Amino acid sequence: MIILFILQPGIAHDGAEAGAQLFVHALLPYLLPYIILTQWLLKVPVENPSVSSWKRYLKAYILGSFGGFPVGAVTVTEMVKNGELSRRESGYLLAACHAPGPMFILGFVGTELFGDTASGWKLLASIHIANILFFLFALLVMRKGRKELNSSKLQLKEKQSSSPFLESIKDSSTVIILVATTVIFFSSLGNVLTTAISKAFTVDLGITKTVLLAIFEMTSGVQSATDHFFTSPVFPFLIAAIISLNGLSIHMQVFVIAKTVDTPLFPYFLSRVWSVITVPLILYFLL
Repeated sequence: MIILFILQPGIAHDGAEAGAQLFVHALLPYLLPYIILTQWLLKVPVENPSVSSWKRYLKAYILGSFGGFPVGAVTVTEMVKNGELSRRESGYLLAACHAPGPMFILGFVGTELFGDTASGWKLLASIHIANILFFLFALLVMRKGRKELNSSKLQLKEKQSSSPFLESIKDSSTVIILVATTVIFFSSLGNVLTTAISKAFTVDLGITKTVLLAIFEMTSGVQSATDHFFTSPVFPFLIAAIISLNGLSIHMQVFVIAKTVDTPLFPYFLSRVWSVITVPLILYFLL
């Protein structure tokens, strides 16, 4: 990789620049406000935390799954730190609360890529139908582990934040920096690999670029798919599959955040396979 970057500095620069522009244009405006709000709500002291499992799970789903990647991971790990979720529960909820933000799907994908807000709504519905089905499966699996948290009597952190809003801004900045660095790096890497492969082998540049960027960085992947497959009848389902796959950039963000509380990641892997298969199918029936 180092040799490729040295031999193709201009291409690496173009990829990094494209990643930075996508982050500023497509992610930052939709992601930052919700991350700050979610962190703020989670850091506000609660005098009598709910011992009801379904209320805690619903709280995690509402706050986590509607904020965009990686707000679900941020929400679940914060609830673990607050004593509201056990490690076992956090693993399944991390998988179920992982979804792109409504503003990203409706604003960027629906309006700018599809050119149709209604299609954006249908894609958003497809994603959440698949997630809710996995969430119900997670509830069944977690029934056996509920005593684990109840026995701890929901011990909260001894030191509550004196200024929840300022703490939320501080923690949000860390998440945003993580998102920005992974998006820019994997966009640059995808660009370099695309050029190297297209020079070494006789392949279609559009297909190669879309596949590689979809594997490495989701936002760059959907942009490339729009550039090369907009007129194809499979275009909306390709976008749905790329968003469900997420890409290594988002997976790295989730792994780094989940590692802070040692959250099990196998349910997360399982949910990604489930989403890649079911979301395009659900979208097909809705369209």
